[in-house]
Amino acid sequence: PAARQPLPAHWRLGLALLLALAGPGETLQNVTAQLFGPEAYGTLAAFGDFNSDKQTDLFVLRGGNELVIFLADQKEPYFKPRVKLPMKSLSVVITSVVPGDYDGDSQMDVLLTTQAQNHGRDELSVFIFWGHNQTLDLNHKTMLNKTFHDEPLVMDFNGDLIPDIFGVTSDSSKPQILIGGNLSWHAALETQSKMYIPHSHAFIDLNHDFTADLFLTTLPNSENIQFETWVNKSCMVFLFCFVFSVTDGDGQSEHLLPVCEDTTCQKSAIYLTKLGMDQWIPVLQDFRNKETLWGFVPYRSDKSSTETSFPITLHIGDYNMDGYPDALAILKNTSGSNQQAFLLENVPCNNISCKSVHRMFKVFWELSDLNQIKDAVVATFFDIYEDGILDIIVLSKGYSNRDFAIHTLKNNFEADAYFVKVIVLSGLCSNDCPRKITPFGVNQPGPYIMYTTVDANGYLKNGSAGQLSQSAHYALQLPYNVLGLGRSANFLDHLYVGIPRPLGEKSARKQEWTAIIPNSQLIVIPYPHNVPRSWSAKLYLTPSNIVLLTAIALIGVCVFILAIIGILHWQEKKADDREKRQEAHRFHFDAM
Repeated sequence: PAARQPLPAHWRLGLALLLALAGPGETLQNVTAQLFGPEAYGTLAAFGDFNSDKQTDLFVLRGGNELVIFLADQKEPYFKPRVKLPMKSLSVVITSVVPGDYDGDSQMDVLLTTQAQNHGRDELSVFIFWGHNQTLDLNHKTMLNKTFHDEPLVMDFNGDLIPDIFGVTSDSSKPQILIGGNLSWHAALETQSKMYIPHSHAFIDLNHDFTADLFLTTLPNSENIQFETWVNKSCMVFLFCFVFSVTDGDGQSEHLLPVCEDTTCQKSAIYLTKLGMDQWIPVLQDFRNKETLWGFVPYRSDKSSTETSFPITLHIGDYNMDGYPDALAILKNTSGSNQQAFLLENVPCNNISCKSVHRMFKVFWELSDLNQIKDAVVATFFDIYEDGILDIIVLSKGYSNRDFAIHTLKNNFEADAYFVKVIVLSGLCSNDCPRKITPFGVNQPGPYIMYTTVDANGYLKNGSAGQLSQSAHYALQLPYNVLGLGRSANFLDHLYVGIPRPLGEKSARKQEWTAIIPNSQLIVIPYPHNVPRSWSAKLYLTPSNIVLLTAIALIGVCVFILAIIGILHWQEKKADDREKRQEAHRFHFDAM
């Protein structure tokens, strides 16, 4: 590992000034044409590696009734519409897409929720299209025999690493669970609360035991929303005891809550709390830019409207890889009609209201390429070039009545911070997978990742993240986690990975890896599930600018040394030739 000595004070000051001068304002580049060509339209619904080539593909809805899968390619345009699933003949409108392996054959299937075109939005039907040989067939599908009141949460309820489907069905007031594999229905929880619609349920480890717990948004009465935490207690029985992110760098997941404090969102705010904390801390309340007041876009529940409305959502990602996750949000001019995507940077707290959590969000109002996108409706992070740097995708109105325009912005942030990119697979197979292809593309909800390292100042630093904790209402979570490490080139001392455990198993299923190289991608295969010490990890190194500069410097030094050696050799050769000529013309007195 690199030496763990604090950087000199003048070095730290220089880095801070460099970052302040660079800022995020000049680091975005619109690359939509390079990525999509003329195909940059539709509603981005999900991410996943559909064809198991270790490159993330895009699941896009078009016309309300067609799913198009854009497969990543090595040539421009880098995303091409290779798989199309038209559902016009079924007379339905697709409302969400959740890729996953729902039958345990290590091939990616696709779950779609739909509603009837000519009926209300109270009930959603669910179709599962079964993947085979890297394609989808309209005739190879299963329609669930129950409908849902809201989009379901895809989770791993029984710990077999085959995704299950959680939600309230039309025949019961309590949540039901559809177990993946055999597709059997069971009662999920003995809760008396009614689920809030649209919900923000999550499946993520909340008590730091490396086993995912269940977080529910409920409506106990007509006035208040309640949050319920059902903790997994050693036997996959959930006991009652939004967006989750490690905001302040202490390794603990926090709950971020974006809110409108009035019906028209004239006053917006973001609050934070932790498990066990009895208060909500404001981490962003200032939404005024010069003379203009901005706020979140209120959710419209009008069932008669054909226009898609998105719940107030923060999409989380470490934009500048400093180890403190940032956010993307859609804000609306409260005195006008324009709405845009904005980057909310995670910065040190500068007021007393957030002092207890040390961090806050700051809106970057001046991001030229981002500001040029008018009427934005969704903004999310995505690693376009698979280089560990999170770029931005924005959807905006204006392409057609049914489809949005897709904009992609490359993140050219060059402060050369470090990261580790981790994806945990299903582990249903290892060397005996179908068609001998490791299932890199199977989205797996529930794994939990945590690391410990030493920062550039020599202090211990922790970070953690849950994989695919949410799946409904365009959560747009990536099938991997990119964890920023800041500007410390130290190895990760410890990286832990935990997966859900089944009924009756008391010990957590987790494994530890040590001395992980920064700027690398770690693909974890938890096979077999119950023997963590046998789990394997494939490490792929992504060179940083420092590695490139070091290589250039090394080559330059070698060339310089070779040049000196060549000059000295040439001078020595000249001296030898001169000496030989002098020897040839010398008068030999011995011959007289």
